[in-house]
Amino acid sequence: MSTPPPPKCAVCQVNRVAWTKPRMDFCYECLPGGPITPPPCRACSSSDYFSQGLCTRCHPGAPLHVGACRGCLAWGVYRSHSWQCWSCRWWFTHYPVDICEFCGRESRINGQGACRLCWENARLHQQPGRAPNLETSNQHGQQLFFANLQYDKTGAARRRAARARQLHQQRPPAPPRTITDARQLLLFRMPPGHGAIKDRALTGDSQLLRYCESVLREHAERHSWTRRQTNSVVHTLKLLDALQDWPGAKMLASDVAASLRYGGTQTSTLEILAAAGLLVDDRTTAVERYFAKKTTGLPDEMTGQLRLWFDVVLTGSATAPRRRPRHEQTIHLHIQGMAPIWRRWADQGHTSLAEISRQDFVEVLPAEGASRLFADQGLRSVFTVLKSRKKVFTNPTRGVPVARSNTTVPVPLETAKIRKALNSPDPAVALAVALVAFHGLTGPQLAAVQLTDISDGKLTLDEKTIPLAGPVRSRLTAYLDHRARNWPSTLNPHLFVNRKTAPRTTPTSKLYAWRNLDVTPQALREDRILQEIFETGGDVRRICDFFGIGIDAAMRYTLVLAQADPEVGSAP
Repeated sequence: MSTPPPPKCAVCQVNRVAWTKPRMDFCYECLPGGPITPPPCRACSSSDYFSQGLCTRCHPGAPLHVGACRGCLAWGVYRSHSWQCWSCRWWFTHYPVDICEFCGRESRINGQGACRLCWENARLHQQPGRAPNLETSNQHGQQLFFANLQYDKTGAARRRAARARQLHQQRPPAPPRTITDARQLLLFRMPPGHGAIKDRALTGDSQLLRYCESVLREHAERHSWTRRQTNSVVHTLKLLDALQDWPGAKMLASDVAASLRYGGTQTSTLEILAAAGLLVDDRTTAVERYFAKKTTGLPDEMTGQLRLWFDVVLTGSATAPRRRPRHEQTIHLHIQGMAPIWRRWADQGHTSLAEISRQDFVEVLPAEGASRLFADQGLRSVFTVLKSRKKVFTNPTRGVPVARSNTTVPVPLETAKIRKALNSPDPAVALAVALVAFHGLTGPQLAAVQLTDISDGKLTLDEKTIPLAGPVRSRLTAYLDHRARNWPSTLNPHLFVNRKTAPRTTPTSKLYAWRNLDVTPQALREDRILQEIFETGGDVRRICDFFGIGIDAAMRYTLVLAQADPEVGSAP
């Protein structure tokens, strides 16, 4: 296991060198005058050549070379797995390094003072109804075993769980923890040692864990968390306690994110800290980082004016003139269209947006395309907010014609693609496609549908009752059976759940069921609207009522009907 891998080829940096003794800096494919077909392995005659005349399994430095586990000495682990079996990988993250009291070997030691090899030998000779006898089971030697083949024959796991519950009941109550919003600022931050933090989290008593333990157990039981998910949160709470600079202060969400480099978990830990009242969410959103990036280097006065606009559109304004917050994606598109214009005005010598005239506004707008639309809408929003806050004297966008978006013609989908998606073997995919194909739902509507919205074969959506079609109901029945089999104890009220949202109450992403399909929900919905346009002969009012869209959006679909039947396009 101590043999290092041979160096990589100096040319391709992918394959290993053909030989190390005598030294060679090229693989067989990159040899001068090559490529040359590598010879078979001289040990097993395999064609999977690695280096020094050996294949990927025979060479001691190859990733698939079989060896012994460095924790329990079990045979059958690979270098690519750091010479650890699956059980020892868990031991290495939960137990400290010490000398075993029974064999004298330095390894990871559990609470009974035994390494994993001694523990497995004690379990091998364990009698039913009795605890493992570590003193007598290792007197006459130890039995080695193959890796990843152990199983619980005597019910030791159940007894350990019972003892853990008993110890938990006998544990004294957690000392009162004084929670304060005050925080001591650091003069400078020195990054802690990676190994020191892990060892401190394994050996030390965590006050943060004891404070959150009751909340964690109750939350994990209510949401049917797995043992692995619960243990990951326990480990992360220990890491946070070891990393905390000011004991007693609330935990920052950014500190939880920083614990990922030490093997912590983020989403589940944030839920527990929020339930315990210890979370301070200091995370910056993607649009905030994007705005800071695009305003870097601008004049201070201009940056302050843009910051005022950004805060108003992001969080809204409760003072007159009141404004509702805009969607983050809308703000992102506006910044994307305006950022080159801000930079151009700054290069021209403007230090404030109050210096911008109507001519300056008209000259910097792009000629056409989506960039013109985003820039026009964004700049109108900026000057409207600044004028209402009395930061500029006049609004240079007033009286300038509004930029119009380019009208595109919807294209129908191929019937074969829709049929293939409807007959998907995944019940969630088949149901999502059926709901869009038969009833025209959008991606956000699919993610927001809850189980209580469906009753007696009808879907209640935005105060509308939609009778479900027969194909939709059959796929709904198949999906509900699939959901009950995989997540029988989930408390998530949404119709669509997956492995990540089942132990929580959050909805799935809008594209959860569409990632591996050739169609998107928007394209399928447009195809459904086009079919309805042709069936109704261009009844725009019916389209608006059925699909919940506006007149301008509905008129876009009549262009296809006008191209197919020119008389419809000339009709009043």
